[in-house]
Amino acid sequence: MAKIKAVIPAAGLGTRFLPATKAMPKEMLPVVDKPAIQYVVEEAVAAGIQDILVIIGRNKNAISDHFDAVPELEGRLQQKGDHSRLERVMKSSEMADIHFVRQGEPKGLGHAVLRARTHVGDSSFAVLLGDDLIDEHETLLPDMIAAHERTGAAVIALMRVAPEQIHLYGAAAVETTDVDDVVTVTGLVEKPSAEEAPSNLAVIGRYVLPPAVFDVLEHTQPGKGGEIQLTDALQELASAPDGPGVVGVVFDGRRYDTGDRVDYIKAIVQLAVDRNDLGSDLRPWLKDFASRL
Repeated sequence: MAKIKAVIPAAGLGTRFLPATKAMPKEMLPVVDKPAIQYVVEEAVAAGIQDILVIIGRNKNAISDHFDAVPELEGRLQQKGDHSRLERVMKSSEMADIHFVRQGEPKGLGHAVLRARTHVGDSSFAVLLGDDLIDEHETLLPDMIAAHERTGAAVIALMRVAPEQIHLYGAAAVETTDVDDVVTVTGLVEKPSAEEAPSNLAVIGRYVLPPAVFDVLEHTQPGKGGEIQLTDALQELASAPDGPGVVGVVFDGRRYDTGDRVDYIKAIVQLAVDRNDLGSDLRPWLKDFASRL
């Protein structure tokens, strides 16, 4: 199989983080000392993907600027002999071949993915959402790519959540397979109530999709919220008797939800504690702070 490309939708308005996102894209909010979207790009690169398309909207130029070279800053750091910071600055512009396309109108995730059709062409591709950061030690994306190569199916990432949380996600109806942590997806429901949910397996923000999904998205009608839902297109692939089908990789590793304000703060703390340069100072302070609550 040809090397796949990655698509990162980043055209959302980030209303849950206003006023911080009034002028700054939510994808550029810092998680410790890197913007959230850089973690996502690094995950794709670690999985062997070098061609990445970012779908942006209005007022998102800061994202493309971040992944561009900054000769003035690089030259200043070089003159100062600050090679550590210089390396970190240059990494964002050198680690992959990153392209950008505008979504135009915010018509939903399905519409954003459809905007990638010209760039992706007739190849399979990965979709990574910036709200979900997957710990760098996990192998979720490589596992999903391997499942797609074995089956040819669309592959979605699934995670077990509490029943009272399932309304925040797409929920999957599944059947077991002979491969551990891989299930056949027979149906998908976007943000169901706990009573309507077919399971507590929630769709999280990683997908590996065949090019056939573009033909489905072309005729997918707006669904919940008046938007074109990727979940609806995947439901059609799952139910088509002669199509590639949909499988799920059940993930129980470390995931950081940066789309929620409380979880965003938790993500910063968790990632900082794990860092060699920060954790030794932060851990005792956290223990002392917690003891005084």
